[in-house]
Amino acid sequence: MGDTRGGCCPSMDLFRSEPMQLVQLIIPIESAHRTISYLGDLGLLQFKDLNAEKSPFQRTYAAQIKRCGEMARKLNFFKEQMLKAGLPSKSSISQVDINIDDLEVKLGELEAELIEINANSEKLQRSYNELVEYKLVLQKAGDFFGAAQSSAIEQQREFESRRVGGDSIEVPLLLEQESSVDQSKPVNLGFLSGLVPRGKSMAFERILFRATRGNVFLKQAVVEDPVPDPISGEKVEKNVFVVFYSGERAKNKILKICEAFGANRYPFTEDLGKQSQMIAEVSGKLAELKTTIDVGLLHRANLLQTIREHFENWNLLARKEKSIYHILNMLSLDVTKQCLVAEGWGPVFATKQIQEALQRAASDSNSQVGAIFQVLLTTEAPPTYFRTNKFSTAFQEIVDAYGVAKYQEANPGVYTIVTFPFLFAVMFGDWGHGICLLLATLYFILREKKLSSQKLGDITEMAFGGRYVILMMSLFSIYTGLIYNEFFSVPFELFGRSAYACRSPDCSDSTTVGLIKAGSTYPFGLDPVWHGTRSELPFLNSLKMKMSILLGVAQMNLGIIISYFNATFFKNSINIWFQFLPQMIFLNSLFGYLSLLIIIKWCTGSNADLYHVMIYMFLGPTEDLAENQLFPGQKNVQIVLLLLALVAVPWMLLPKPFLLKKQHEQRFQGQSYAPLPSGDDSLELDSHHDSHGHEEFEFSEVFVHQLIHTIEFVLGAVSNTASYLRLWALSLAHSELSSVFYDKVLVLSAGFNNIVILIVGIIVFIFATVGVLLLMETLSAFLHALRLHWVEFQNKFYEGDGYKFLPFSFALLDEDDE
Repeated sequence: MGDTRGGCCPSMDLFRSEPMQLVQLIIPIESAHRTISYLGDLGLLQFKDLNAEKSPFQRTYAAQIKRCGEMARKLNFFKEQMLKAGLPSKSSISQVDINIDDLEVKLGELEAELIEINANSEKLQRSYNELVEYKLVLQKAGDFFGAAQSSAIEQQREFESRRVGGDSIEVPLLLEQESSVDQSKPVNLGFLSGLVPRGKSMAFERILFRATRGNVFLKQAVVEDPVPDPISGEKVEKNVFVVFYSGERAKNKILKICEAFGANRYPFTEDLGKQSQMIAEVSGKLAELKTTIDVGLLHRANLLQTIREHFENWNLLARKEKSIYHILNMLSLDVTKQCLVAEGWGPVFATKQIQEALQRAASDSNSQVGAIFQVLLTTEAPPTYFRTNKFSTAFQEIVDAYGVAKYQEANPGVYTIVTFPFLFAVMFGDWGHGICLLLATLYFILREKKLSSQKLGDITEMAFGGRYVILMMSLFSIYTGLIYNEFFSVPFELFGRSAYACRSPDCSDSTTVGLIKAGSTYPFGLDPVWHGTRSELPFLNSLKMKMSILLGVAQMNLGIIISYFNATFFKNSINIWFQFLPQMIFLNSLFGYLSLLIIIKWCTGSNADLYHVMIYMFLGPTEDLAENQLFPGQKNVQIVLLLLALVAVPWMLLPKPFLLKKQHEQRFQGQSYAPLPSGDDSLELDSHHDSHGHEEFEFSEVFVHQLIHTIEFVLGAVSNTASYLRLWALSLAHSELSSVFYDKVLVLSAGFNNIVILIVGIIVFIFATVGVLLLMETLSAFLHALRLHWVEFQNKFYEGDGYKFLPFSFALLDEDDE
């Protein structure tokens, strides 16, 4: 659930879900709308659908929802238009001072006006683009004809000069050719002009020649700048063309080809004087259209600006109205059709707030009769509701991702607040890397108000939502890093000097023979010399491995203890005696004993082989322990613990199914039907009673289920303990990777005594640290901590088969809600 309390500290309400009750509301028709609106502002009631058998079109308020959908369509249209105009909607929301009927009329008027403006603008823009193309055709084609006329005049003058000069040997032949031409049949050539897309110009030319068998003359000129296409409005590179033809048949073919290639045709005259006049007229029309288009765009921008000022308020009002009618459609009409009957789940603490909202709605609606509030008795499982805040919400979502707790089941989210970041830090222990995580998290926390109102990317949104989880992870990482004494894999003497010294002055044997203890024990964390001496690394390795076992056994015991609290809360004595006790005995007889041996070995400094002790505890329980004995009477203790572990298995398996069968027989005494409740309670129970409560008891199914549960726990106790060794493995991997980056990149580059190589080394070290250790290793440790909680911890007590409380709340309305 969303935040319901301020501050950043978790509430103890997280341990058990809020007590819930099923309530019934009888609401007069005249105050129904306002009542649901006030309950939506309150956000503490989850309505049940009492018309589930009806389709959406058969419900009472289907027409109102259709109206709201139409308003949502208009608002989406406005949003698209604003985005196209580069005007994003304002995020601020003020008090809405318009009712839904006036809003519907207002939106209709604005939509009609905007559509008309867009249509006129498109029409004017198309005319403008056509005139631009027409002007280009007049200019380019005019150049064709001007050049052709100049060429014809030159040829005519040359021909006449040759006719006058009689000494040319070609004159008789030309005269003979001229006399052979029939002057009574002049040749009439037609032409078409326009623009064709440049990418299609070559194909256009080939098709023209093929279709007319070469009986055309095509002239093209390149337009330097892209031209807005009148139809699509997009800028396209085009060529101006003029094609000359002879005959109507050729003209028809050319027209079809122009249409197929998207070539826009424009009229043209051969008269040079008229060409200049037409160019002047087109230029004048272009100037007029430009002025008209600018005025229209200014009017459209002003209209969109007005819509932008009120868009968020209108959008919120429309979504609220639609959600109200959606809830009203879930209510049923009473027989008099004067009231609406609602049922829903609400927390017990919200009873007074709900009643106050009902009274206020009746008063504001001037209703003669107030709404009736009553609590219903039911055997139906209530939803689960945890009151969380901005700090605990992310931890609760980690648990809910596995499964929602059933009603009033012990919630792992309380423990996850501490155990999850701590187990992460055990694997990520480096106080230098922890400080980097802390700085990144503080950026999110200090700017959370600004970032919460912005649209973030998927990864950034995920990191921002879990900022308090990462905060705890970074703080615990700094703590464990100080214990490991690692700062980017480098140890420091922060809390005093090392307790060890070299055997020789030159320390030549420090990595072979080892060091000697020369002072008092290092006060906090690991001694810094342990990171640099090979003789101490096996101990450090063993320390982390045994620490992982201790943490794992402690957390699994915590899970079993929580199962005891669950059984006590639900007054389930069978689970207390035949689940909690045998599980606790089995786990601690083996792995609890191993943890005790680890602690004794650390305290006494013994060289006992714990692997040998645990293996021969099963293979040879009566054999002498010799040098592996850690305390007096150890052999007898091991025999007793082994017997307890063996007894715990049938203890878990056999009694519980028989006791459940006996309990079932005593409850119903062999009857097929339960006695009717007395008084008015029968009216409340008849429609809500769980019919599955009287099913026959299947002993075989219960026994098989208990057998599976027992086998799962016995095997899981072994596998889960081994799974906690991932804490050790990930911790070593992180430490070794950090050490490799430091030694092989930073230290190695510094050894060249070259500033360029050093800078490159520093850059590579930074990118490797951020990319691998702060991103990949963080994600890896996060996922492993998640698995340890979901599988190894929660399977001891957590069923997670409930369903979340989802109240009707305006604060939870999604932008994409239908």
